[in-house]
Amino acid sequence: MNDWVKAKAIGKHQWAEGLYSLQFDAPIADFKAGQYIKVALEIDGERIGRPYSLVNAPQDRPLEIYFNEVPEGPLTPPLSALNPGDEVWMTATAGGIFTLETVEPAETLWLLATGTGLGVYLSILRTAEPWERFKRVILVHGVRQAADLAYGETLSEIAGRYGDRFSFVAAVSREQSPGALPGRITDLLTSGQLEAQVGATIDPATSHVMLCGNSAMIKDAKAILEARGLVRHRRHAPGQYTTEQYH
Repeated sequence: MNDWVKAKAIGKHQWAEGLYSLQFDAPIADFKAGQYIKVALEIDGERIGRPYSLVNAPQDRPLEIYFNEVPEGPLTPPLSALNPGDEVWMTATAGGIFTLETVEPAETLWLLATGTGLGVYLSILRTAEPWERFKRVILVHGVRQAADLAYGETLSEIAGRYGDRFSFVAAVSREQSPGALPGRITDLLTSGQLEAQVGATIDPATSHVMLCGNSAMIKDAKAILEARGLVRHRRHAPGQYTTEQYH
């Protein structure tokens, strides 16, 4: 049974139509970068909750989530309507194993995200762990429209801090966007365009790949990676790619 605590909304940002981040003050336990909490509201006499990855690093406050509003969904429309001072329920303890805790060090860490899957990587990148275990980190964010690219200021701060050790690639699939690669992440992997862009190759000897986002991307990316000899990482059987599926 979930151990719920009261959380208070203290900030909200709308990045694009239906795309939000919310900040909360809540007494939750320490967590590891990459983990998620559940956020819930009382709706028609029922507590409805969903898991959301934490965007903030474990040492930082406030707590932050990043999400799409699903118009027909029971939770996200009222969640996106919250204002500072409004209260929600939140699980007191974070969960999930989409962390670097058991990942073996390698030359390059690839972080592939679609949509709001970006959020979990921002938490990881704001800790020391990826920079201690990998020589280089490459973050790829796939979206449909350029307006859905978010957290530009945060990404610039990370780039400024780590220089050539960090690369960010935007992939926009439904329109041309200056500075972004055109197409889906998986198509860019298949064509070799993504790796050419950053001057690095994904292979089992030098790489660990994390996948977070929609199920179609993860399914196709897994097939591409396994064809190259990468094996899914498990806590007690180290491999070269890790997955987190949002929907």
